[in-house]
Amino acid sequence: MNRLSSTVLTGLLALAAAVPVTVAAPASAAAPAVGTTADRAPMAGRPAVATVEVLGVRGAGPYRIGARLDRLAAAGLIDWTAPGCAGVVDAGATGAWAGVIMLAFRDGRLVSVGTATVPPRSPAGASVGMSFAELERIYGRRGALIRNDAGDAEAYLVRHGSRVELFTGHPIRPGVGWYEAGLASHVERAFRQGPSC
Repeated sequence: MNRLSSTVLTGLLALAAAVPVTVAAPASAAAPAVGTTADRAPMAGRPAVATVEVLGVRGAGPYRIGARLDRLAAAGLIDWTAPGCAGVVDAGATGAWAGVIMLAFRDGRLVSVGTATVPPRSPAGASVGMSFAELERIYGRRGALIRNDAGDAEAYLVRHGSRVELFTGHPIRPGVGWYEAGLASHVERAFRQGPSC
């Protein structure tokens, strides 16, 4: 079937497994000195830790569709890069998005953001793990089930002008296993035609 290459999927899963787990200190641990930042509550209405919530056709967090790879790298927002097919460069995110999303750049510009995790969710609330029937209930007439050109894979596609949200199947269980959003010329074309190399 025309799904994520096993190399990309393995890399994504390896990144997710590499995310460090933080264990809280025991209650008997010494309290920080008065006046340090540890004893200050977060500003009203703002979480203390960055959250990973929404991935849509504009991107995710600081990873905006159209952003330049060199600028994101200079800002410390790119962890790794790997050359792909037809001039596409795959990349990993840093910070709260590390191990959560994968980025694809073409001609040095971000063309898609994808995930195999929950969160993030689409702006409409759709996510990995849902069935195609659930996606149809969420999107109604805005989306449609499509098949690739080879006829061996299906996905749920939601158009937003020149951009799309694409939900593809999971390799070992029913339902969505990959959610990707970005330029239709990259996301939809790659699904329909498969990799170019």
